[in-house]
Amino acid sequence: MDTVNTNFIHELIDEDLTKGACRTPIHTRFPPEPNGYLHIGSAKAIWISAGTAQKYGGSFNLRYDDTNPVREDDEYVRSIEEDLRWLGAEPTGGIFYGSDYFPQCYEFACKLIRDGKAYVCDLTADQMSEYRGTLTEPGKNSPYRDRSVEENLALFEAMKNGEFPDGSRTLRAKIDMASSNMNLRDPAIYRIVRAEHHRQGNTWCIYPLYDFAHPIQDALEGITHSLCSIEFENHRPLYNWVVENLGFDKPPRQIEFSRLNLTHTVMSKRYLRQLVEEGHVDGWNDPRMPTLSGLRRRGYTPASIRNFCERIGVAKTYSIVDYSFLEHCIREDLNECATRAMAVLDPIKLVIDNYPEDLVEEFDAQNNPNDEAAGSHTVPFSRELYIEADDFMEEPVKGYFRLFPGNEVRLKYAYYVTCTSCEKDENGKVTVVHATYDPESRGGGTPDGRRVKGTIHWVSARHAVDAEVRFYENLFSAENPGDVPEGGSFTDNLNPDSLKVLNDCKCEPFLKDAALGDRFQFLRMGYFCVDSKTSTPEHLVFNRTVSLKDSWAKKKA
Repeated sequence: MDTVNTNFIHELIDEDLTKGACRTPIHTRFPPEPNGYLHIGSAKAIWISAGTAQKYGGSFNLRYDDTNPVREDDEYVRSIEEDLRWLGAEPTGGIFYGSDYFPQCYEFACKLIRDGKAYVCDLTADQMSEYRGTLTEPGKNSPYRDRSVEENLALFEAMKNGEFPDGSRTLRAKIDMASSNMNLRDPAIYRIVRAEHHRQGNTWCIYPLYDFAHPIQDALEGITHSLCSIEFENHRPLYNWVVENLGFDKPPRQIEFSRLNLTHTVMSKRYLRQLVEEGHVDGWNDPRMPTLSGLRRRGYTPASIRNFCERIGVAKTYSIVDYSFLEHCIREDLNECATRAMAVLDPIKLVIDNYPEDLVEEFDAQNNPNDEAAGSHTVPFSRELYIEADDFMEEPVKGYFRLFPGNEVRLKYAYYVTCTSCEKDENGKVTVVHATYDPESRGGGTPDGRRVKGTIHWVSARHAVDAEVRFYENLFSAENPGDVPEGGSFTDNLNPDSLKVLNDCKCEPFLKDAALGDRFQFLRMGYFCVDSKTSTPEHLVFNRTVSLKDSWAKKKA
């Protein structure tokens, strides 16, 4: 994981180190709830926490926030660790589960009861909301707030033993019902939920709430700085109340940063789950999803995502990043590392009439002009080739320099050819283009030194490999998909043209041996990768990662 550049978080850490207000070495964590897949916003949080630990020579933990058994699943646990390691964030401090701290959380809750700082409340959820007050009016005390320590301990143990129905009682922290911070108005810290836990089974029927369990977990693991997104800023006083009232020495410090917001997508796990469950996408790893597994399947690299996170920076103010900037980052990276290849995605036949029928030549093609060490591969050439349909125009428009009757172009790596005629089907569609070649132009030059304005790519028809190619656009047509009128749904903004599939594409033969996830630049067409979910040697499938055209750079200019 790349080290994070200095930012306001590091300035606060430096202050703590100077004052001796925190433990050393610095220790951070990433605490995802295993109820969905990680997304690009998660990548920012991982990059900040892991990079900060690395900068200070400290440790970084992965801790699953699995305190809510209802939506958690081992599938999500596995995907989170896979994404974390793929991104390059090694959990140097270890991998932990919040549920493993249930016994300690229970004992700490009992301590708060014994200290007169927690009580069992019989109010229903609706009643608690009514008693809570509003932003302008203070709340009022629960009628159960003054139960004795003995009664509260007995009731809490009875809750643990399963003697009460779900939702009938909660354990609440006794803080201040008149506080201006709603989170301090006697928040619930335990509730009754009968649901099988993915790790604990049915051992527990009471579960600690996040605002209570999380600071305890941080403190027990020796976390020095709990870095989280800005929506937890109003929860910080409760975080501090918990660690202070439980007596932790040099407790962790919570610091918040702004969330990552991208145009033309959604980051809410609830929305992402809805897209999956309603069949709008091909699972959590659909290449149109902002999930890390989706971006990986689309062909994004860990380096491009880390670079993206670094360049958008760390701040506290709300901002929204144009999706085209993320595309700019992957385009930059793939330009340096992707292997070049030729693929014809909308093929028509080109017949070179004066080329020997049985002759097959080979031409050297650079794997990557930006990397000499990448070497080269050979491309077979024969009398019949495939070219892109739009590389021929019977009646050319002004400024068209590709094939048309009488015009000469260069075939990439090979020869100069001159178009002579074309064949059409019964509907008038061009099916075959005829041309002649100049044998003295091998490799792209001629003895007389003439130049041509057009260069096109091609694939030998005799050696071509069939492939399916998928073009992806933004999943949502609206810049802010969540901004919908009352009664509407964010799914109303889905882009009906977010996926286009081409089934009769022709590729260079060496692509048949490409491994799942391999990335290529198809000359003149864009960056593509082998689909890791559906591609097979018998049926190659390529996903377009991004086009060659850089819309963000154009906007910036």
